[in-house]
Amino acid sequence: MLTALLPVIAFFTALLSGIFGMAGGMVLMGALVLLLPVSAAFVTHGIIQIVSNGWRAWLNRTDIVWPIIGWYALASLVTGIAFFALLTEWQPDRALVFVALGLVGLSVWLPAKRFALDAQRPPHAFASGVLVTGTNLVAGVAGPLLDIFFVRTTLTRHQIVATKALTQVFAHLAKIVIYGSLLFMAVRGEALPWLGILLAIPLTLLGTRVGKAVLDRMSDASFLGWTRWIVTLIGLVYLARGLAIVGG
Repeated sequence: MLTALLPVIAFFTALLSGIFGMAGGMVLMGALVLLLPVSAAFVTHGIIQIVSNGWRAWLNRTDIVWPIIGWYALASLVTGIAFFALLTEWQPDRALVFVALGLVGLSVWLPAKRFALDAQRPPHAFASGVLVTGTNLVAGVAGPLLDIFFVRTTLTRHQIVATKALTQVFAHLAKIVIYGSLLFMAVRGEALPWLGILLAIPLTLLGTRVGKAVLDRMSDASFLGWTRWIVTLIGLVYLARGLAIVGG
């Protein structure tokens, strides 16, 4: 069942991410946590999202803001090293992942402009790498938190999507390396749905391509408005699911 479902889920979530930059990753992570053990879900999500984000970054490569990428990548490396020691002793369970996903989704309502954060400033770009990579290693995704650093920028929707996509390649790479190491040490990789992942990759590329076509037809105002409400709805569903697991 997972082999058949994963490519379909990957296509539609890549489509969402191709348009809004982050909603698809949240939907995919939630689906994988339902279907797989947590560590396997993190690794599978990381592999598919690296393909999705890497392809989205490539399609919008002329709009990537490279100074932001450099500081973010350095922060991801530092954060990944720090978290590896923690995650060898403790790993989030399914309930915590859903609660964390829900809170990440609701973070779109944080008064971002009051924080005066701007990813175009090097210290802020580095801080975004620390916060987003760290959250990614607990919740699986952290796109809405990354948005806090882009609200005050002067970037267009294409620059936002392209730059965010490439930053997330580093965040998901940290997830693959850390959880992949722990998973392979524990079960030697048997828990990963390799066939489903391989089938999902071309559909992820297709979904991203279709998403870009939709993005090209949107205005900046529509892009920002739809993103907030879609991510909020996803966040509420995940938060309710996580609390239900805790309560049950």
